[in-house]
Amino acid sequence: MKASFFFTAVLVVLGLYLFFGSAYTVGETEQVVITQFGKPEGNPINAAKGDLNEAGLHFKLPFIQEVNRFDKRILEWDSPSSEMPTRDKLYIVVDTFARWRIADPLKYFQSLRDERSALSRLNDIIGSETRNVVASHDLIEMVRTDKTRKPLVDDSIAQASPNTTTLPAIQFGREKLEKEVLSAAAKKVTLWGIELLDLRFKRINYKAGVIEKIYDRMTSERMQIAERFRSEGGGEAAKILGKREKDLRQIESDAYRKIQEIQGKADAEATEIYAKAYNTSPAAADFYQFMKTLETYKLILDKDSTVILTTDSDLFKYLKRIDGGVPAKPVIAPQTLPAKPPTPVLSPAVNPPQQ
Repeated sequence: MKASFFFTAVLVVLGLYLFFGSAYTVGETEQVVITQFGKPEGNPINAAKGDLNEAGLHFKLPFIQEVNRFDKRILEWDSPSSEMPTRDKLYIVVDTFARWRIADPLKYFQSLRDERSALSRLNDIIGSETRNVVASHDLIEMVRTDKTRKPLVDDSIAQASPNTTTLPAIQFGREKLEKEVLSAAAKKVTLWGIELLDLRFKRINYKAGVIEKIYDRMTSERMQIAERFRSEGGGEAAKILGKREKDLRQIESDAYRKIQEIQGKADAEATEIYAKAYNTSPAAADFYQFMKTLETYKLILDKDSTVILTTDSDLFKYLKRIDGGVPAKPVIAPQTLPAKPPTPVLSPAVNPPQQ
């Protein structure tokens, strides 16, 4: 009884082991190649091209056949940045990426076997084709896509630097260059059962040393534009200051002319008043002459000045006597200037009328 139970249990375990060793499942995102002793056996299962065998439960020979699974989905390829020259001898750094899938898993398995080898081959093929295309075109073809594109430039900058409002003409553009690389590389990767779906330039840049020179040149151009704006502003400021100075001088000139007119008119009126006042009688005229002479004395007879007068001078007559008589000791002009002239004796001061 115990022997039969043990034998039955062994048969059950052996049956389960054989069943799980021969049965396998294929997912919707997988494609499978069955190999027997390392060689492919039969057609791929759930291949990307649409095989009769679809995803689900499948069986194989246990212990003899092996299941090799490959991804059915679209895979990504991202290349490292590579330095390469353009046709116009400019060294640039190009960073590309692509999308691919395993179109023929049997050929893929026979030539590459795994994804690591496939990425390495893609690096070689796509990198080589990218270098060929870049070397046969100018830099402007790599960075431009639209032939009719016009730059957005501020009006003030356009006036200061008209050359920035135009772009060099292109023949192909970046999109066509990407298609050239894609077409050339896709033909070569089909030998490995790979379908190259798309390719794009992710980044195009100058070398590190060239970038600094480009930035310096851009800074220099902007400094020239700024200097032009400053010079134009300085010219406008000079015009404004000149006009202001001209207007200020005109205002001052008009004001001075008006002042002189007012003063002349006032002097004329004052002279007329004096003339009327002092011409009323001969005594008034003599008094006017006397007052004017005293004013003249006040101006010329300074304590630090020396005056030499002759005895017959009209200015000297009031220094003799107020009544016109001859003094006891007449004043005679010496030949040699004294250190300090004698102070003349005058009659009591009479305040002249103010003009």
